[in-house]
Amino acid sequence: MADEAVKEEEKKKGNPMMMILVVLIVVLLAAVGGGGYMLYSKGVFSDEPKDGVAPTSQKVAQTDEQEEIGEIFKTAIDSLVLNITDAKGRAKLMKLSFTLKTVEPAIEVILEDNKAEIIDSVIRQVSARSSEELLTVGGKAMLKEEMIDEINNILNDSIPEGDEDRKRNCVLDIFFTSFVIK
Repeated sequence: MADEAVKEEEKKKGNPMMMILVVLIVVLLAAVGGGGYMLYSKGVFSDEPKDGVAPTSQKVAQTDEQEEIGEIFKTAIDSLVLNITDAKGRAKLMKLSFTLKTVEPAIEVILEDNKAEIIDSVIRQVSARSSEELLTVGGKAMLKEEMIDEINNILNDSIPEGDEDRKRNCVLDIFFTSFVIK
């Protein structure tokens, strides 16, 4: 009878090592949380420069590039819904929207005049790839580069002879604003 009472008391007390482990974990979590809060409050995780701090080399390079190129214009092509296939040949839908970064001030008018050719080019390039390829970072980068080349070719071909005001290869970059595959 006395043995049973001793065993019940030991069960109620619990394992002392387990209690030490729980306390140690709580203290460790509190220390990590406190350190993280201190770093956050000092602005270590912020991308914005503090007053009196020189801009980063990336920002300096961007401003130098903008001065060299001139004024930048952007225009969007929204909500293209495309049919693509996966590696097994099953059909999927893709919604694609993107913005063109260009140095051409009249890009809105030029884009409207050549919209059918540009959309056709995008459809051909997207359809040539599987959904698995398009979901990778490398696949998106390759698609972006090919789209820039093809759109520049379309826009260059549309320049009338003797028109010196329009710039050749005016599309500098493409930004995907929507890239959904279902």
